[in-house]
Amino acid sequence: MPSTPTFSFRAPRASAAGRFFANPAALAGLALLGLIVAAALGAPWMFPHDPLDMVGPPLLWPGQDPAFPLGTDTMGRDVAAGLAHGARVSLAVGLTAAALSLTIGISVGAAAGYFGGWTDRVLVRVTELFQTIPAFLLVIVIVAIAQPSVRVISLAIGAASWPVVARLVRAEFRALVHSEFVLAARSLGYGHWRMALAEILPNALPPVIVATSVLVANAILMESALSFMSLGDPNAVSWGSMIGDAREVLRTSWQLAALPGLSIVATVLSLNLLGDAANDAFNPRLAP
Repeated sequence: MPSTPTFSFRAPRASAAGRFFANPAALAGLALLGLIVAAALGAPWMFPHDPLDMVGPPLLWPGQDPAFPLGTDTMGRDVAAGLAHGARVSLAVGLTAAALSLTIGISVGAAAGYFGGWTDRVLVRVTELFQTIPAFLLVIVIVAIAQPSVRVISLAIGAASWPVVARLVRAEFRALVHSEFVLAARSLGYGHWRMALAEILPNALPPVIVATSVLVANAILMESALSFMSLGDPNAVSWGSMIGDAREVLRTSWQLAALPGLSIVATVLSLNLLGDAANDAFNPRLAP
């Protein structure tokens, strides 16, 4: 009696975007980051006055005065306004610094990994030279030489953070440059720019996407540390500067340091959650 043929069905593999949005960590990170972004975007409407203005009695506790729901600091400045406007500064610095780091790192890493030879050796030595200098120390030197401002701080952090991206992109390009699809593109007469940018770079982006969240988080932490050390923009309120101003009253008014500190923790936590979820979604080794 002939045996009945059996068929096995395999569920289609979920896309990277589908795996990302199905991850609870991604949803939690998006929700948390969405609240912070909403506060930053709504700051000019919720608090139209300058957050550095003295608008009330000093050292009001949260809930003590309805006009200042989160209280006031040692100089009578609105803490809620400082948190909202500080979110604008932190996100602006994080995104600008990350964009600059990605631009420099991808350019250097792609050139080194694609061309190889003496180009690779020279660019690797330049990258190693930057890595021998502590990134935060380099940022302090640049900010101390130039006039401290949000733009200068963003550029300084971006200029100090690109070596990690460069080494990551170089490794991906070296692994892909001899792939079959690259050899096929070369046989069709594609130029160097087209092969590097249109063929190899899109396949090398997944680990770079994962690293972007880390770059933004590190930039926010660096900016907060600079502001805490009174090296930030004196004309802009920052979470780090709020913590620095609260040092003298830490025992009696601890909330002045705790509230901006929790804002930094929430922002970095949301970015780390998104980075972990992106790694699970875009890493082919972890895909189901």
